[in-house]
Amino acid sequence: MPISEERLKRYFWDTDFSALDTEKDKRFIIERILELGDETAVEWMKKEFKKQELFEVLRRARSISKKSRRFWDLVLKS
Repeated sequence: MPISEERLKRYFWDTDFSALDTEKDKRFIIERILELGDETAVEWMKKEFKKQELFEVLRRARSISKKSRRFWDLVLKS
């Protein structure tokens, strides 16, 4: 799904945004959006990745805070 590059770019300030690949960098992208994303970024993420992929990252990611992890666990289950 197309999304304004600027809307996503702000979450990846420390990397070369143009080099990100949604397949190769899936975990990194999902982690960042789950932790920092706004509604637009989250909607893009939910359309770009399967729900199971989101849960897998949520279970394994160390960079997601406990607060965010609990929130997304509830939201994604609904």
